[in-house]
Amino acid sequence: MSPKSGNKFRNGSIRLQHWDYGWDAAYFITICTKDRKHFFGEVQDGEIKLSSAGVIANVLWYEILHHAKNVELGEFVVMPNHIHGIIILNGNKSPWENDGNDEAGPGMPWACNNPPEPEKTIGQKRFQNPGKNTISSIVGSYKSAVTKYANRMNLPFAWQSLFHDRIIRDSRSFQNISAYIQNNPQNWKEDNLN
Repeated sequence: MSPKSGNKFRNGSIRLQHWDYGWDAAYFITICTKDRKHFFGEVQDGEIKLSSAGVIANVLWYEILHHAKNVELGEFVVMPNHIHGIIILNGNKSPWENDGNDEAGPGMPWACNNPPEPEKTIGQKRFQNPGKNTISSIVGSYKSAVTKYANRMNLPFAWQSLFHDRIIRDSRSFQNISAYIQNNPQNWKEDNLN
């Protein structure tokens, strides 16, 4: 959310303009629980001890592979009040698809100097179906499934309404983010989500 203005938060999009979140790329995803409550378990001695809701969140993450097309999963961790994971879309192609010019193509969005203009504004798209195999639809389905299973088991649980995503632009960033996810339980005491 943007800073307060008149005691109200502005809900402006922080997403990359002119980027279709269904295009081929690796995305670093963070989803927090409502009010950052520790629904998923606790960290003890640098390891996460999952609650029943945490086990559900863990198992259903890997089910993404069976419910979305052309998806790979990178590193993933369930923490007491959030999850971190990498989702790789690898079959939806962008309009910058490599046509012999090595300066632009899937996985290298920063190389294109003239991204296509959107057909509709962000506001117009906000209330439409985000489409299949977009980061929003995949994360939304995952959150819905975790909530549904937790409710069936009468487990206290709720997600924060939004999630954070970041486009991973190169292999060095991919390696750094993967290491961050792997080491998250050991670094829990310093985690700003703790």
